[in-house]
Amino acid sequence: MLITIRSLVFQAAYWLTSIFYVIGAIPLVIIPSRKPLMYWILGYTRTMMFWMRAIAGIKIRIKGRDNIPDGPCIIAAKHQSWGDGFVMFSQFRDLAFVTGDHLEKFPLVGGLLRKMGAIVVDNCGGAYARARLVDAELKKAQGQNRRILIYPEGHLAPVGQHYRYKKGVYHMYHVYGCAAVPVATNLGLRWPQQSWRLTPGEAVVEFLPPIAPGLDKETFMARLERDIEARSIELLGEERPQGVEIGALLPDPGKQTS
Repeated sequence: MLITIRSLVFQAAYWLTSIFYVIGAIPLVIIPSRKPLMYWILGYTRTMMFWMRAIAGIKIRIKGRDNIPDGPCIIAAKHQSWGDGFVMFSQFRDLAFVTGDHLEKFPLVGGLLRKMGAIVVDNCGGAYARARLVDAELKKAQGQNRRILIYPEGHLAPVGQHYRYKKGVYHMYHVYGCAAVPVATNLGLRWPQQSWRLTPGEAVVEFLPPIAPGLDKETFMARLERDIEARSIELLGEERPQGVEIGALLPDPGKQTS
């Protein structure tokens, strides 16, 4: 009963905080510099981290920050929870990220994404058009010395399982010409996917040793998936969910038919 109450209070804080920060960000969009908006986003994500700890009882432990290069890099992270983005953005003052164009359907969000320098991928466009767009945005981000966050699976995965890693992460790694930092997590134990119900306890987000630039596609993809998935499963410890085939490859929901 207490967990339910805490989860409901957290959801109220989540939405009220989000509405406040979105409205407050509107004037920042017209400012020439991106920096004020990025500091505003940093404040938003750190506020959400505070609510996660103070209301939901989720304590986030960050490990391996010394594995993050000083300059540009690709941060390729496991995606188990709606809270993943808050955790990642709370760690950086200026982080670019890759997202689908579905977020642009929300009021005001499209303008914020463009101002933040997000790499918005047209899900309805062809592969060639998407590659050209990503290449242009990558060159812009590289010129600004930015780190780029991408979730290689493209979907929120249940704890202990994963989707096939999309090869777009290799394209970015190859074009950007810099290291890729795998990120493992067990946050899904506390905030599963998009669930409204959160469970108190510690969650770990761990930056793993970077993968140096220059690997071929097959070698890179195999190592990235192995590093992220193996460590994410290790982080589950004794809390591995029962009845779940740990490490199972899930069918791509975008390709499922009725």
